[in-house]
Amino acid sequence: RLPSMRTPTAMIVGLVLCPCGLLLTLTGTLAPMWRQVSRVPDQPVDVVWEQGIWDICREQQSTHDRLCGQADELGYFEQVPVRVAQGLMPSSLVLTLVGLVVATLGVRCWQPEPRHLVAGVAGLVLLLSGLMSLVPSSWYTQELWALPAVPGSTLNVGYSLVLSYLGSCLEILGGLALALSFHHCCKER
Repeated sequence: RLPSMRTPTAMIVGLVLCPCGLLLTLTGTLAPMWRQVSRVPDQPVDVVWEQGIWDICREQQSTHDRLCGQADELGYFEQVPVRVAQGLMPSSLVLTLVGLVVATLGVRCWQPEPRHLVAGVAGLVLLLSGLMSLVPSSWYTQELWALPAVPGSTLNVGYSLVLSYLGSCLEILGGLALALSFHHCCKER
């Protein structure tokens, strides 16, 4: 039987979704905008505090003056959801990179036939990395209003948290698509 010269669709889907998820998760991890604190009492109306997992920035929206590296006076970085996110988000990024390298070795690229077992293992690794970034994003969202903030201020979800969610979901879907390679591997046996 001649080998098929086409890469399976599930592998292509996995190799498209996972790098997109990696970029979104990387942006969500690094950008200081997991939570937006506005209308802070005793501050100008247009001042917004942007809190991420690594930094706190203060922006005056009328002049677009932005100053990062603000002091953590309320103990925001000491909160458990923030600490968990500081550990799991970078770990997820590293695991995603490992999964993509393994996926590249399993998918066709320079071979006549894809290695379905290797691609399936890569899918499981990428699925795990997506779950590792989904957990802190979900926990942070649940605790968003319980994390310390100045009383009377308005709290909103930031774009970094949304990007982390989207990236996690893309990694999970891409990992599942690559894990479908196990089906083909079992079918051959």
